Amino acid sequence: MNNNAIESSFQIYSPSLVLGLFINAIKLNATVNIIYLKGRYVFGNGKSYGSYYYDQLFSESDNISLGVKISSLLRSKIQNNEIYLLKGFIEKSIKSSSIELRFVVDEIIHQEERAISEEDVVRYSLIQKKLEKGSRDLENLIRTKILQNQPIRIANIYGNNAIVQHDFKEGLDVSQKYFDITEHSCNITSSTSLVAKLQELSKNQYDIIALVRGGGDRQSMETFNDITLSKLFIDLDAVTVTAIGHTVDESLLDKLADKRFHLPHDYGAGLHFIAEKLSNEKSNSRALLIDEVKKDVSKQYSEQIKTLTEQLAKRTEEFQKLQENSAKQLLDTNKTFTEQQKQRQEELEIYKKEIAVLHDKNILAAVNEKTASLNIDLEMIKKENIRLNQQMQSTKTDYVKIIIAFVLALMIGFILAKLV
Repeated sequence: MNNNAIESSFQIYSPSLVLGLFINAIKLNATVNIIYLKGRYVFGNGKSYGSYYYDQLFSESDNISLGVKISSLLRSKIQNNEIYLLKGFIEKSIKSSSIELRFVVDEIIHQEERAISEEDVVRYSLIQKKLEKGSRDLENLIRTKILQNQPIRIANIYGNNAIVQHDFKEGLDVSQKYFDITEHSCNITSSTSLVAKLQELSKNQYDIIALVRGGGDRQSMETFNDITLSKLFIDLDAVTVTAIGHTVDESLLDKLADKRFHLPHDYGAGLHFIAEKLSNEKSNSRALLIDEVKKDVSKQYSEQIKTLTEQLAKRTEEFQKLQENSAKQLLDTNKTFTEQQKQRQEELEIYKKEIAVLHDKNILAAVNEKTASLNIDLEMIKKENIRLNQQMQSTKTDYVKIIIAFVLALMIGFILAKLV
């Protein structure tokens, strides 16, 4: 049968026509009417396409998600990993020979408070435990082992049928000679499988144990939030590393790991950078030492200059404040001194007046006192004069009497002499 006969006998469809027929055949109320959708909103890759973002909305009870298409304006009002009630409609599209459903957000009804589950409390306690325990230094481990010429034993855990080993080795480049790397595979999206593999590897005294994955859907990321797996992971003796492919999301294991890389290539490149840095240091130790000393001295000098500048600025500010305070204090002191001087002058004038009055009073009192004394002396002199006068008068009277007596005596003597 030739081609013309076939075309005339049968209806021939193209792949796009078949998918179009099925799309048009699926006519449910949810696809033609406005519906309300509730779930945990998770951001996508952070890029917008034609003013729209493409994110995921997860069910609250499980890890099943539906794609979300949302405008930039509405997206700006959304917080990652929070529960929202959204209004919109279901959009159908063809992707890789399949029909893809996507919820187009028309309105954000409200954001619901996310209840803190018992698992959230356990996750928080594990993070606190890791913070208290501290992260082991991957670079310090590698440097110590290489300087002591000891092999660095690494166990990389990949998913079954993974092809990201090439990306890791490409990043590691020529530094692979420094590491003794063994590859282990398991169902990396199963927490049970990962727990069994970590328990197996923990017995072999590896220096580094790494979980390496090249990406995948967001639902499989929940494996790395498993509580049992996280408890085992945080207690491993080896330095723990994650490179599980998602650059935006951060799982619980990422937070508990000693070192996190976004991609397998980054993980290999990180090891290469550390080894190459140490190799350069060993071959150019003297130059590097001098350079490090210069850097240290320059850093210290810069820090000292910065410190001195800050201190100088602080001292200048303090000095300016001191000057202002001193000027104010000096002004206040001068004002106070002037007022005190004025007050003292007024008091001095009052004292002078009082002294003048007292001086006059004292002179008057002294004159009066002297006058009284002189009056008393005068009275005494007067009395003495009277006494002396009286005495003189008395003395004069006695002399007369004596003279009279003497005369009488002479006359009597004379008479007697005559008589005789």
